[in-house]
Amino acid sequence: MERTIEQVVSIGEAISHPLRLKLLCMLSEREWYVYELAKELGVSRQVLYLHLKRLEKAGFVESDLRLEDDDMRAKKFFSLKEFNVSLGINDLRSFFE
Repeated sequence: MERTIEQVVSIGEAISHPLRLKLLCMLSEREWYVYELAKELGVSRQVLYLHLKRLEKAGFVESDLRLEDDDMRAKKFFSLKEFNVSLGINDLRSFFE
């Protein structure tokens, strides 16, 4: 599948931060509830949401909002999507030729 230059930039930005790389690693093991992730990483939920939104926009993760049986609050869970990142010289040439 050919990507646009905007998609490549979005992917590059998404994986350019150490916390986002850590998130990808953690999400490769299982899905996580946002509160659990924030607690595990020692960051605020607001900061975590910013990083997760960047990963979601680039197509690395997906979210699911659910009501838990024992707790009627909506909880947002994130999971990793299947992905493969590669960029070759032919890809670059296709953007600029």
